[in-house]
Amino acid sequence: MPFMKFTKMHGLGNDYVYVNGFHEHVESPAVLARLVSDRHTGIGGDGLILIQPSSSADVRMEMYNADGSRSEMCGNGIRCVAKYAVEHGLVAGPIVRIETDAGLRSTECRLVDGKVDTVRVDMGKPSLASESIPTTIDKQQIISHRVRIEDTEFDMTCVSMGNPHAIIFVADPDSVVLEHIGPVIECHSAFPKRINVHFARVDSPSHVTIRTWERGSGITRACGTGACAVCVAGVVTERTGRRITATLSGGDLEIEWADDDHVYMSGPAVVSFSGVWPT
Repeated sequence: MPFMKFTKMHGLGNDYVYVNGFHEHVESPAVLARLVSDRHTGIGGDGLILIQPSSSADVRMEMYNADGSRSEMCGNGIRCVAKYAVEHGLVAGPIVRIETDAGLRSTECRLVDGKVDTVRVDMGKPSLASESIPTTIDKQQIISHRVRIEDTEFDMTCVSMGNPHAIIFVADPDSVVLEHIGPVIECHSAFPKRINVHFARVDSPSHVTIRTWERGSGITRACGTGACAVCVAGVVTERTGRRITATLSGGDLEIEWADDDHVYMSGPAVVSFSGVWPT
């Protein structure tokens, strides 16, 4: 029986199945993403990421959510791609340039005993423009915009990190019934391409706690682009400083919206296991 090699990796529990496209060919990535992501009958994960050759960078990252839909970017995923590329000899490192559907991203790997421990990613410039989300809400920017979702009103701020995010600051993220309200907001008519949803509590100007509903995957333990978007939203709504620790269900990320207008994210990348999948 033919088979495909894979590696399961995660950043703060945001786990994906990674396939080395330099050596493996995937005929139908959307179908494969749904199969391998299933936590009962598959490998289990929040989606599938293909590590492909690139004509403009060291490698290309192609990301598919657990439902098979394509996503532009993944902050936790890109750290794992950088780790894989260095440890499997696709690039010498410690700098790894990665092509994504959201554009070129530069990563810097920190090695401990020859293995990549943490990765710092230049996540690029955020956008607050409504057309970059996109949204049908008739405003140039969605900052502290009052919306009514079912029987509850929220102040919502929308940020694009190459992929779309809706941030709602609340007193207690744990009190939010995320499995219900998450998909309602994700698929709301105001967001024709759907949206990632984050409920965040400001613990101090330098610390926030976040729960995430990820577009196409549901509740995830962490979202790197989401943590970056929360940092931007915190600054523009005057809740936080430009450098924060973001505590997610799976752990902490260090985020900085720097003076060059780029957002920088630092966090771990971990290999869970490797194996083969029948094809």
